[in-house]
Amino acid sequence: MSRAKLIKQLKKKNSQLNQLELEYIIDSFSESIFSALKKGDSIEIRELGRWYCKKLRENHNARNPKTNELIYKPERIKVRFKPSKNLKKKINE
Repeated sequence: MSRAKLIKQLKKKNSQLNQLELEYIIDSFSESIFSALKKGDSIEIRELGRWYCKKLRENHNARNPKTNELIYKPERIKVRFKPSKNLKKKINE
């Protein structure tokens, strides 16, 4: 679902809010998630899921499959999402 479609759906359910207010709500929600993940915190929204950061180790022996050349991959952080049991149940119905 795109951001525009999400705003349209929210507008249908909350007709008293205008589009600028809905955009501000979505922007502030996503910014709070970004800043918490950047600090290394995890975010849990009940009945939806959990976002968390996972540190990936540096890799000295990675290879480029095309040229078979060794590449160095530095330590990095990956964002993971774990869906809640409720979300899994609703999707699989």
